[in-house]
Amino acid sequence: MSITTSDAPEVHGAEPAAPEAALSPKRSFRSDLVRTYGPLLGIGVLALLLLVWAPGSLSPFRLGNLGKYCCWALAAVGIGLAWGRGGMLVMGQGVFFGLGGYAMAMHMKLEAAGPGKVPDFMQLYGNGTMPSWWEPFRSGPFTLFAIIALPAVVSFVLGYAILKRRVKGAYFAILTQALAVAFSTLLIATIKQTGGFNGLNTFTKFFGQNLYDPAVKKNIYMIAAGLLIVCLVIVWQLYRSRYGELLVATRDAEERIRFLGYDPANIKLAAFVVAAIMASIGGAMFVPIAGIISPSNVDATASIMLIAGVALGGRASLLGPAVGAIVVGYGQTTLSEQFPTQWIYFQGGLFIVVLLFLPFGITSLLPKLKELASRRRITGESAA
Repeated sequence: MSITTSDAPEVHGAEPAAPEAALSPKRSFRSDLVRTYGPLLGIGVLALLLLVWAPGSLSPFRLGNLGKYCCWALAAVGIGLAWGRGGMLVMGQGVFFGLGGYAMAMHMKLEAAGPGKVPDFMQLYGNGTMPSWWEPFRSGPFTLFAIIALPAVVSFVLGYAILKRRVKGAYFAILTQALAVAFSTLLIATIKQTGGFNGLNTFTKFFGQNLYDPAVKKNIYMIAAGLLIVCLVIVWQLYRSRYGELLVATRDAEERIRFLGYDPANIKLAAFVVAAIMASIGGAMFVPIAGIISPSNVDATASIMLIAGVALGGRASLLGPAVGAIVVGYGQTTLSEQFPTQWIYFQGGLFIVVLLFLPFGITSLLPKLKELASRRRITGESAA
């Protein structure tokens, strides 16, 4: 039994398109082609901007900032999948961002310390002994494995416990946000093992490469931007797949999906796990670019800023979450430079204006403009 879902205005932030009868077969085919492969074209344009234009045009400082925005965008893409398509308001993605970030930071601290030695902060805050669970992170391959496996296992366990009990809506959002608060509190309390409030910093190497070398920094940026493009392509494929249809159907009519023999919890759980892995990858790449990971990067406030970026860009679109996260990051940097004490008010005003006039995000503006142009063209042809 097949399940079909309509692209309602509430999902895509645009009014219903003009009736197909009003379009010629050639124009209808072209419209279908754009609808199917338009997002892939958008990914291509973003790839050119991030991988070709930015490295050749921006200063090392600005390129490093853009790298941080790409890391936040990685987490935002996963939020778009879980929230925009799955209806799960995940307000605790800072947990998974932190798992990947701290895993990478532990490896880099052990690299900086040298073979058989302990990180400097353990000698400063403790007795100079290192917990046994730190030791495996000396290995680069294990660290890369942990960046994927840790969030996958944690999100599966948490998601299974929550979703199988049919927790959703505001209760789901509150639970996930509480996890972020608990995680940041735990990090602050374990100063001897995780650096406490100051977090982990003063890195010198990245998988054997000198982190102070401008060429290495540029390569790290390229990796982060490339991973963002890869994740966008993966999510594009998911949206077009049978699973993508089931995810949207579960969001819109969960009881009907259950009646048809599917378990909505399993469908949503898969999206929750994928979103967690993407957030972890973003956190892992954030560490060598920013040079630090601390509880302030993974707490409830950081998680809410990720949600704000997704909402600003357009949670139901493919590129919206990534674009929104980059815009929010750029806004934070630019406004804080121009207005050191008032920038937060300007940022808040920007959110209010965009959500009032573009409630479905920045990316909903393009379909509205295209639809307006199409209507004017059809009106002109009818008058002629």
